[in-house]
Amino acid sequence: MSYEVELKFPVIDAADLESKIEALEPERTMVREEFDVYFSHPARDFNQTDEALRMRRVGQRCSLTYKGPKIDTTSKTRREIDLSLPPGLRMFDEWAELLLALGFRPVAEVKKLRRKLWIKWQGLPVEISLDHVDELGRYVELETLTEEECVPAARAKLEELAAHLGLKNSERRSYLELLLEKRGRGEE
Repeated sequence: MSYEVELKFPVIDAADLESKIEALEPERTMVREEFDVYFSHPARDFNQTDEALRMRRVGQRCSLTYKGPKIDTTSKTRREIDLSLPPGLRMFDEWAELLLALGFRPVAEVKKLRRKLWIKWQGLPVEISLDHVDELGRYVELETLTEEECVPAARAKLEELAAHLGLKNSERRSYLELLLEKRGRGEE
């Protein structure tokens, strides 16, 4: 079973952070817009169970992702099942229609511009995402996938990378949680 080990931080100085990341000589990089729709479950409260169901569209590519509950108190480590869907806007809409027919309901949309970079940190493959999230601002995510028994070691290496990059104030809440919290306070 694969686990996503992730640390997320607000970005104070984007140019300084990008300079530090570039010094690590990323293996490759890409920039893309991501459009996510999160759904509520018809029979259980994902807010209470700390789960998520997300449909993502990146250009014509579509995916459906289940995110299980976070398994620790310091990171966003959780089981993740990510399934590729047939490409195209029509397929995205048809899968959303299927979820609606099954009783799932859309909760919110999250839109972001994401620059992804890949590095090796102490032998660990790390995906770095520099995000500009509509309504929320700039964040950076450090992420790796690993098996359950390797989660503590992977988390420790990501924490060392975060310290190396000067990142502080780790954020465990998802973009969805942050967005709903912001909207709940009536901020526009």
